[in-house]
Amino acid sequence: MDDKILHTLEYRKILDTLSQYTQTSMGKRMAEQLKPAVQLDDVKHLLAATDQAYTVDRLKGSPSFGGITDVNDALKRARIGGTLNPHELLSVANTIWGSRRIKRFIAQIHEDESVEILYNLSDLISEQKPLEDAIKACIDDSAEVMDSASSELMQIRRELRNGEVRIREKLDAMIRSQSVAKMLQDQLITIRGDRFVIPVKAEYRSYFGGIVHDQSGSGATLFIEPESIVAMNNKLRETRMKEEREIEVILQKLTALVGEQADLLTIDIDITGQLDFIFAKARLAHVMKASLPRMNDRGYLKLKKGRHPLIPMEQVVPIDVELGNSYTSIIVTGPNTGGKTVTLKTIGLLNLMAMSGMFIPAEEGSQMCVFDAIYADIGDEQSIEQSLSTFSSHMTNIIRILKNMTPKSLVLLDEVGAGTDPAEGSALAIAILEHIHRMECRMIATTHYSELKAYAYERKGVINASMEFDINTLSPTYRLLVGVPGRSNAFAIAERLGLPGVILDYARGEVKEEDQRVEHMIASLEENRHAAEIERGKAEVLRKEMEELRSRHTQELAKLEEQRDKLVDKARQDAKKIVDKARSEAEEIISDLRKLAQEEGASVKEHKLIAARKRLDEAEPEQKRKSAGQRSGTKAKRSIEPGDEVMVYSLNQKGHVVEMAGAKEALVQLGIMKMKVSLDDLELLSTPAASKSQSQRHVTTVKRTRDANIRKELDLRGANLEEALIEVDRFMDEAFLGNLGQVSIIHGKGTGILRTGIQDYLRKHKHVKSYRLGNYGEGGTGVTIAELK
Repeated sequence: MDDKILHTLEYRKILDTLSQYTQTSMGKRMAEQLKPAVQLDDVKHLLAATDQAYTVDRLKGSPSFGGITDVNDALKRARIGGTLNPHELLSVANTIWGSRRIKRFIAQIHEDESVEILYNLSDLISEQKPLEDAIKACIDDSAEVMDSASSELMQIRRELRNGEVRIREKLDAMIRSQSVAKMLQDQLITIRGDRFVIPVKAEYRSYFGGIVHDQSGSGATLFIEPESIVAMNNKLRETRMKEEREIEVILQKLTALVGEQADLLTIDIDITGQLDFIFAKARLAHVMKASLPRMNDRGYLKLKKGRHPLIPMEQVVPIDVELGNSYTSIIVTGPNTGGKTVTLKTIGLLNLMAMSGMFIPAEEGSQMCVFDAIYADIGDEQSIEQSLSTFSSHMTNIIRILKNMTPKSLVLLDEVGAGTDPAEGSALAIAILEHIHRMECRMIATTHYSELKAYAYERKGVINASMEFDINTLSPTYRLLVGVPGRSNAFAIAERLGLPGVILDYARGEVKEEDQRVEHMIASLEENRHAAEIERGKAEVLRKEMEELRSRHTQELAKLEEQRDKLVDKARQDAKKIVDKARSEAEEIISDLRKLAQEEGASVKEHKLIAARKRLDEAEPEQKRKSAGQRSGTKAKRSIEPGDEVMVYSLNQKGHVVEMAGAKEALVQLGIMKMKVSLDDLELLSTPAASKSQSQRHVTTVKRTRDANIRKELDLRGANLEEALIEVDRFMDEAFLGNLGQVSIIHGKGTGILRTGIQDYLRKHKHVKSYRLGNYGEGGTGVTIAELK
C-alpha cells in the first residue's frame, strides 16, 4: 500500500491513536508499523483475534502487561558473553513474570469462553520460572545484589559492616575530645571518596595530621582523613574491592543463565508484544464504539452509519453507502464544505482499518472488502516547489493511479477534472471515469460538473449521490444521499440572502432549458425522497411497536401457559388428596364393619367389600367434586323416589334410594353401606327401568340361565372372580328365598381360579349346607353343585 495514499487518508493518525492504548514498547512499535493486509484469510484472522480480545476485555477487562519490557538488547549481550547489570537482570526476571501472568490469564479465560487464537498464541510463551527464581534470589526489587546471593558475599559484607562500625567508633571518640572538637567545623562524620573523614577548620591544618580529601567551596573547611584511621580505611577499601569482584562473579553466572534461554526469551517478548498490540486494538474498538465488519474479496462494500474515527462522535454525521452490487461507481455532487471530501476519506479509512484487523466505527452488519490497493486523489496537491498547478498536480496523481490500478482496486477521486476550463474539465473527467469504470474497479468520485450527473444517470453500473444541503439554514447537513444527484442551490441561496428578484429572474432566463429541467427533476426527486423518509420513519416506529407488542404477547402467553400448568398440577394434586382421603376413610369404615361383624356375629359379605374397594380404586382424579351450585344437568322433572339411581355430591358417589326417610332425607344404598342423605345433596340420575337396562348393559360378561320363575343354575364362564362372587351372592339369595334345595354354578374348567374362589366362598356361606363338583353328565369339574339348608 502506497505510503502517500495512507497519509492522504489519515491512516497514520489512526495508528498514532492505536499506539496510545498499548502498554509495552513492543506493542507500540507494532502499532506504529501496522500495514493493511491484502489477503482475505489474513484479514479474517486479524479481525478474529481482535474480536476475541474484545470479548475478553468485555468479560474480564484487559490484562495488565506491567513489568514486561523490551530486553532484546540485554539478551543480545548475554548471547555474546557480556555481563548484564542488576537492572537488566531484574528487567529480564520481571518480563518472565509478566509473560507467565498473561499466559495464565488467557488460559483461565479460555476455559469459560473460547478464545482459541489468543490461547494458541499465549501457549507459545515459555515459562522460565527457574531463571526468574534464580535472578530474584540474588537481586532485590531495587536492583541491588542481596547478601544472600552467595556465602562469600555475605561474609564480605559482614566484614564491611564491622569495619565501618570500628571506624565510626574511632572517629566518634575523636570528635568528642575537647582538644580536637575546637579544631572541627562541625562535630560530624562524613564520607569522601568511599573514605571516612571529619570537617576540620582550615587554620588548624598544620595541627591536624592525615590526608586531605576535599574542601568546602569557601575553603574554610577541609575534609581530612585522620592518620589514625588511614589503615582502617585502606582495609575497608580492600574489602569493598573484594565485594565488587564477588558481585561481578554473581552477575556473570546469572548472565550465563540468561544467555542459555535467550532464544526462548526473545520469542516470549515478541509474543507478549503481539498480545499487547491485539488488546490495544480491542480497547480502541471499545473507545470508538466500533463493531466487527464482515469481510469479502468480491468488491462489495456496505457501510451502515459509518463514522469518521478522527471526528468527535458528538459532531460526526454517520453515512450509509453501498458499492459493488447493483453499481460499482458512485458520482457524488454537492456544494463546497458539504462533506464530500470527508465522505471519501471515511470510506477509504474505514476500509484500511478493517484490512488492518481493526473494528470500524459503524453499526453491526457493515461489510468491507479486501482490495489489493486503495488509490486516492484527495485535496489540493499543488506543489510550488515543483511549479505544478492544482490541475497538474491532480493529473499527475490520476495518471499514477491509472497506471497501477487493477480490477480489485478501490479508487477515490476528489473534484475530478477540476482546476481547468469547465468544458474541457468535464469532458476529461467523464473520459477518466469511463476508463476506470470499464476496468471494473470500485470507484467513488466527487465533482461540481453537472455533465457528470447525466453521465451517472445514463451509464449502467454508475449511480448519482449527493451531499444534502438545508436551504432554510443555508448550511450543509453532511448526509450522503445515494441515488439523488446534487442540485445547484445558487438561486435559492441568493434569494434567501436578499438578491433582488429582477436579477434572479434574469439569471434564470440565462440558464438553458435542459439544465432547468434537470434541476426541476432533481428537486422532485428530493421531495419524493423526503416523503419516503418520513414514511419510512413512521413504518420503522410501527415496526418497533409491533415487535414490542409481539414480544409482550409472547411473554404473556408463556406466563399464562405456565400458570395453566401450575393450576392443572394443583387440581390434580387436590383431586388425588380427595381420593386418597376418601379411600382412607373407606378403608377405616370397612375395617370397622369387619370388626363389628366379628363382634356381633353378623355376616358381612367379603365380595361386597371387594366390590366397594374396586369402585373406589377406579375413581379418576380428573376434577374436583362439583358444589351444590355447580351441579350438571337440569333439575329432575319429578321428585326422588325409592329405587331411583342418584348422585350423592358430598361423597361424589352413585347409589340407589332404598326408602324415603321423611320429607327432606332418603335412605341411600352406597355399595355395602346404607346411609341417610339430605335430598339437597342428591341428584336424580335414572329411574328404576333405566337402571335396570343400564345394569344389563354393563354386565355383559355374565351369562345367566333361568327358567320362567327361579333360576336353578348360574353360568359364570368368562367372568372374573370379583364379578363372579357378586353374582353368586345374588344367585344364592334368590335360590334361598325360592326354597331351592340344590343349585348348579357353571364356572368352567380353565385355570381353576374361578372354581377355587367360588368354592371358598360357598364354604363360608350361611345358606350353603354342602357343595361338590358335578358328576358325569352334570358338567364334571366345570360345575359346582351346592346343596342349600
